[in-house]
Amino acid sequence: MRAKDAPRLGAIRLLLAAVKQREVDERIELDDAQVMEVIEKMLKQRRDSISQYEAAKRTDLADAEKFEVTVLQEYLPQPLTEAEVATLIAKAITDLGANGIKDMGKVVAVVKPQVTGRADMGKVSGQIKAKLGG
Repeated sequence: MRAKDAPRLGAIRLLLAAVKQREVDERIELDDAQVMEVIEKMLKQRRDSISQYEAAKRTDLADAEKFEVTVLQEYLPQPLTEAEVATLIAKAITDLGANGIKDMGKVVAVVKPQVTGRADMGKVSGQIKAKLGG
């Protein structure tokens, strides 16, 4: 606020409003993991908006959304590298003894808590499916 950075302040206020809204709706106080879920959801919404704005050739709106994405990403933990994700997936597969696509749900259940907020679950699911031969 003191820096007079209105776009950044707006993005932070949107985040705080989303967290407060979820707390009021569910009548709970969110812990860190739940706040990260809110941030992930907001990031997904922004990315969807960016692709729609770019398809409609509205670069001004797309740029505003991209800025909000960069601000929101600052509040997430350091992202995992591809190698780290692959290691987590391989460890989960060996620990569970998963040997086919039918075990994908079990592997995702083990990997998801470890990568939440640190990797895109869509990509992680694709990697798990590929490793299990799907």
